[in-house]
Amino acid sequence: MYYDNNTVTYYDGEWQFAKDCKAGLYQQSFHYGNGVFEGIRAYATDHGTKILRAKEHYQRLLYSAKTMHLDVDYSVDELIELTYQLLKKNNLQDAYIRPLIFTHEKLGLQAENKTHLFLCAWDWSQYFDEGQLSMKVSPYCRPDPKSCHVDAKVSGHYVNSILAMKDAHADGFDDALLVDQKGYIAEASGANFFMQKDGKLYTPPKGNILPGITRSIVMELAKANDIEVIEQHFKPEEIFGAEGAFLTGTAVEIKAIGDVDKHPFSLSWEDTFGAMLQQQFHKIVREQKVNHKKTKAA
Repeated sequence: MYYDNNTVTYYDGEWQFAKDCKAGLYQQSFHYGNGVFEGIRAYATDHGTKILRAKEHYQRLLYSAKTMHLDVDYSVDELIELTYQLLKKNNLQDAYIRPLIFTHEKLGLQAENKTHLFLCAWDWSQYFDEGQLSMKVSPYCRPDPKSCHVDAKVSGHYVNSILAMKDAHADGFDDALLVDQKGYIAEASGANFFMQKDGKLYTPPKGNILPGITRSIVMELAKANDIEVIEQHFKPEEIFGAEGAFLTGTAVEIKAIGDVDKHPFSLSWEDTFGAMLQQQFHKIVREQKVNHKKTKAA
C-alpha cells in the first residue's frame, strides 16, 4: 500500500529506495515514542502539483521537534523543496506525504537531541470509506496538557488515538470522539470536530486539541461565507439534537458525521454548512474558483 520496489524516499541527505531504508532498533522513538511527524497532502491542479499549506505544516513539524528537544538541521524552505523533489521522483500529484523525525540510537530517558529525517509519500485518496461516519464518545480522554505538549504532533501521543479507535470499532462505530479531563469534547482519534447548532458552527478551543491546519482552513472558509464559528467547550450531550457535524484533518479532509452515539442530526448532510464547506474545500485545494455563499446565521 505504501511503497513498492521503485518507491523513492529521502533519508538523512540521500535519496533511497524505500525497500533499502534501514533504521536502528535502539532508539527512543521506537522504544518510547520520542519522535515527531506530519501528515501533508499534495493535489493535482491546472498549475501543477501543489502541496497544501506546506509552510504551515513544516513550521508545525519544527515546533513539535522543539517541544521534544529534537535538533533539526533543515529549514522550512529546504523541507518544502525536498518534498517537491520527492513527489517528482515518485511521479505523484495527488499524494499523502509523511515527514518523520526520529532519534539516533540511544536508550534511557534523558532527552536525545540527535535526529534522523525520513520523507516518504504515497497515493492515499481516502482515509475513511465512503458515506457518513458513525461516532462513539470514547471512554478514553485526551492526554492532560500538563502531562505533555498536546499541541505538538508527537509519535507517542497516538497510542491514545489507537486505543480510542480500537474501542470504537469493537462497538461497531467508525471513529471515536475523545473528551478532555473535564468531560468536554476535544477531538476525534485523528481529526478536529465541528458541530452545527442554531445556525452556527462550534468547535473545541485550543488547549486540549491538536490545532489542525485543515481546521484553520475551514474557519477561514466559514468566515468568507458569513458563518459564525464559536470556539468553546461543550459536553457530549450538547451534540445530540444538533443540525450536523463533521471532522476536519489532512487525512480525512472534511468528512461528514451521520450520528454520535447513535443520535442522528436534524438536517441531512446536503443541507448543512459542512457540505457546502466540503465542496469549497475541494475546489480550493485544486486552485479552482470558489463562489462564497453569504450565509447569515438563523
